[in-house]
Amino acid sequence: MLSTSHNTCNILADLLVSHGVTEVVISPGSRNAPLIIAISRRKEIRCHVVIDERSAAFIALGMSLQSGKPVAIICTSGTALLNYAPAVAEAFYRHVPLIVVSADRPEEWIDQDDSQTIWQQDALSPYVKRNWDISARADFPNGPWWTDRMINDALLEAVNGRPGPVHLNVRLDAPLNTMSDYADGSARVISMISSPSLMPVAEARRIALPLASPRKVLIIAGFHAPDEKLNRALIKLASLPNVAVMTESISNLHSPLFISRIDSTLCRLSPSEREQLRPDVVITLGGAIVSRHIKEWLRGLTDLEHWHIGISHTTVDCLKHLTLRVDMDATTFMGQIASALQPHRSPSGYALRWQEAATKASEIHKAYVEASPWSDLRAMSCIFSHIPPRCNLHLSNGTPVRYAQLMDCHTIHRSECNRGVSGIDGCTSTALGSSVLYGGTTLLISGDMSFQYDISALSSTLLSPRFKMIVICNGGGGIFRFIGATSGLPERERFFAVGSRLPLPELCAGYGIRYFEARDELTLSSLLPDFFAEADSPALLAVHTPPEISAEVLKEYFKPSPVPVQSLSGSDK
Repeated sequence: MLSTSHNTCNILADLLVSHGVTEVVISPGSRNAPLIIAISRRKEIRCHVVIDERSAAFIALGMSLQSGKPVAIICTSGTALLNYAPAVAEAFYRHVPLIVVSADRPEEWIDQDDSQTIWQQDALSPYVKRNWDISARADFPNGPWWTDRMINDALLEAVNGRPGPVHLNVRLDAPLNTMSDYADGSARVISMISSPSLMPVAEARRIALPLASPRKVLIIAGFHAPDEKLNRALIKLASLPNVAVMTESISNLHSPLFISRIDSTLCRLSPSEREQLRPDVVITLGGAIVSRHIKEWLRGLTDLEHWHIGISHTTVDCLKHLTLRVDMDATTFMGQIASALQPHRSPSGYALRWQEAATKASEIHKAYVEASPWSDLRAMSCIFSHIPPRCNLHLSNGTPVRYAQLMDCHTIHRSECNRGVSGIDGCTSTALGSSVLYGGTTLLISGDMSFQYDISALSSTLLSPRFKMIVICNGGGGIFRFIGATSGLPERERFFAVGSRLPLPELCAGYGIRYFEARDELTLSSLLPDFFAEADSPALLAVHTPPEISAEVLKEYFKPSPVPVQSLSGSDK
């Protein structure tokens, strides 16, 4: 096979194929030309070209989330690599395997006023599992063996134990366009076998013993990929009278036995009810918890045991009560505990009381939404009632993911949000990347501020009719009109909830996206079926809501006995 004469790049291409990497997102450049040549000529690899490196990395993140497999990203030298940082940080805290490959100059040219030269080899150090710096000159006796070993090491590290991003900094010397014959498949492949992480049955029974009734156990699931085995284990545990299971919209775990609207349920509890429902043991699993209400409540309790389940790079003590760190896959651990846990040693009504509280909260939610004026809450409720089956949902950070916490998500096929770091950057690109590998509809619900932050995603050639976008246009940064840190500041509208010039109709016309627009519930309800049915081009629906009323409606929602806002403000629906 005719390929680049830089054999380091050919070895990398060989090993990507051998380790099962089939998707590579490339950003154009000159220093990375040998990498592009080597990888693009492999028929086993599908290459996607995205000019903006920040968007490219988030697109790769979405691909890896959807496929469950590592995805490689390749950039040229200089600041191109730094643009990967937001997505790489998200991947690190979300346990997503990305193979970051940056082209670089030979080391002697760094700091010598040569173009596009910065110190790259450790640029992403806090946010990758490991770094490897590969010399531009690997033609010494042990050079090929050394290069081969390092690349194998990186590709194994990305998926071993706690998955995550790794960084290969590949130094390439000029000339960059020379070619030679290379026998593809000739690189040595190093495989790895990890022993299964199963507890002995006796150990599982010992650990499960303190969880038996009458002790009150509260299990909380943060963000997680869909997992039927974990779902079954949690259903088995939730069937016990002393165990309550709480799930968030992005936990992707569903059962009528689960408390799936944590914030709605918790804010309706009186002080005496909270005391009755306080747990003895809290077990957390999955990623970071969105719900501020549950975190604040549990942090304020005393005499609380907290177990955190999951393979992590550090001790996670978010609730300030950690007593047991279980460095095991949550699916395996919860399955063993569900099998080992005794039904009860004495009667308990703990789970039933939580179910009664959740049912009451659901009734209050429904009545409040129906009586509320046109607002973010009313719009999101309408949207969620129209999301079709088998649709993958992506939520931007800020307003949409918090509203999703209040909705009934049990029919949603899969829900995602960048909650590893919780930044607003890259939400559109992540959803777009996921849509490339998902055969059904992918829906992004974004705030207007988050959407503006990632407009470059719209220029991607990867957009398809399967990708749908809903933008909540509420004057920019609606969350800042709600949260205590900023809602009362006189500087709020100028510096925080910043309105913006977001020309959505013109953007859609320029990028070949079909545009829809709604300014009231009747229009929104009538447009949603056509919006989801659009089969010839990507589609965007702009939903305009009143900023001040939306904030007022949401603030009132979280009161124990909310009063519909129009009776307070005279607003019309």
